[in-house]
Amino acid sequence: MYVIQESKLKKGLPKETQSICPVCKKVIPATIYEENGKVMYKKTCPEHGEFKDIYFGDVETYLRYEKWAFDGVGVKNPQINGTNCPLDCGLCALHYSHTSLANIDLTNRCNLKCPICFANANAAGYVYEPTFEQVVKMMETLRNEKPVPTPAVQFAGGEPTIYPYFLEVVKKAKELGFAQIQVATNGVRIAHEPDFAQKMLDAGLHTVYLQFDGFKESTYVKTRGRPGFLKEKLQALEYLRHTKPKPLATVLVPVIVKGVNDDEVGKLIDFGLENLDVVRSVNFQPVSFAGRIPQDELIVGRYTQGDLINDLIKQTNYFEKRDFFPIPVAALFSELASQIFKQPYVAFTSHPHCGTATYVFKDYDRNKVIPITRFIDVEGLLEELRPKILEAKFDNRSKIFTVPYLYRVFKKYYDETQAPSHFKIKEILDVFKEGTKDSLGKLHWDSLFIGAMHFQDEYNYDLERLKRCVIHYATPDGRVIPFCAYNSGPVYRTEVEKKFSMSLEEYRKRYGNAVGTEGA
Repeated sequence: MYVIQESKLKKGLPKETQSICPVCKKVIPATIYEENGKVMYKKTCPEHGEFKDIYFGDVETYLRYEKWAFDGVGVKNPQINGTNCPLDCGLCALHYSHTSLANIDLTNRCNLKCPICFANANAAGYVYEPTFEQVVKMMETLRNEKPVPTPAVQFAGGEPTIYPYFLEVVKKAKELGFAQIQVATNGVRIAHEPDFAQKMLDAGLHTVYLQFDGFKESTYVKTRGRPGFLKEKLQALEYLRHTKPKPLATVLVPVIVKGVNDDEVGKLIDFGLENLDVVRSVNFQPVSFAGRIPQDELIVGRYTQGDLINDLIKQTNYFEKRDFFPIPVAALFSELASQIFKQPYVAFTSHPHCGTATYVFKDYDRNKVIPITRFIDVEGLLEELRPKILEAKFDNRSKIFTVPYLYRVFKKYYDETQAPSHFKIKEILDVFKEGTKDSLGKLHWDSLFIGAMHFQDEYNYDLERLKRCVIHYATPDGRVIPFCAYNSGPVYRTEVEKKFSMSLEEYRKRYGNAVGTEGA
């Protein structure tokens, strides 16, 4: 019944891994090492020479994150018999993790023409738009994954809200049993159609991932080519706030570009805390690079999770390095739930350097922001639970995980005097007692989840990260492909889209001059 195991990753620095050449895409060895307080990445292609990059901007945090590495158990029914990573994606038996969140691109058409985007129909010269039946088949493939059916699906693009059957696929996702149904959107349609947010909620949508790059006009002009876009973002947020019977949960997704909006990461957190009735999370995405980039520009322009953490500390008055953890710490609690409820739960067994997470709580009585580590010794709690959770699967000791036992352990690491006035330790225990979405939802009350996911490009591409990816793309041909393999490296996106696409001219003949096909 277990879903995690101790990781096979090498620890410490320096160490060797495998990467790809940014030019010819051949697999080549790479070295990860420390230099001037940063974690660096170096690789040499026999044909195209040496490439050097910043892997992680803070060596202290990098090494601490390694401590919480766990591997998953993969999928028992892989789609293909792959033997050559990253050229045989699908998922295959080489992959350590099952799908925690699946992306389905509904279309590559978009109602924007962002200067930084090369994935839209006008730039590509063709339209990729799966049929409703193909989308349903992709969702069924995800729900049939074993041992854990994919619990969450995110519709993406292009701009998914302009897909002609968008609300219908949301309804179908609900029928198929996805516990979390999301859309990644620029917010344009939401801002300009006052009832669209309500329609999404009524169809069964749980969460809107709203592209939100900051508060400066110059940012949106540079990244999105759209003056006045902030006003539209705020209007979209208002419509999301006023859906009934509750606000449609929203995650702000800022793409962070060094020298453009990295000076606003603290302000984005403050904005999220001011709008907790509708904003549940701020999920940062440091920009990934596309195409050939001169070595000096790459080093100067690279922005990593380590840089983000340091900027959050500088720009707020409540963060410290110890507040942040790698995504896989959540896998311990997944394993705990799996043993308590005798069924496999989704495990976030990503590579420890793929993502960062923490929670902050707003205490209205004391008018302060409190990171979770101020009232729960998270590290101490995890240290005590880790051996018991990992050993229980071998000797059937999971019966020790009773509510009274968990209460004693949690209370040991809980400081009520520092906790937000509304927070009760019972709410944590209810999650493991009831195992319901409602019990988990109580923990999010007056709290903000802060996350970061640094997707790979061809310069920092690491096969050890790729093999542990938990965010996957479903494709019309039945494959499930890791996010970073789909969008960089061999670039499965191009292969898939061309296979299931039609020309702009053909699309216009069939459907007229639809949004996103007007020409580059």
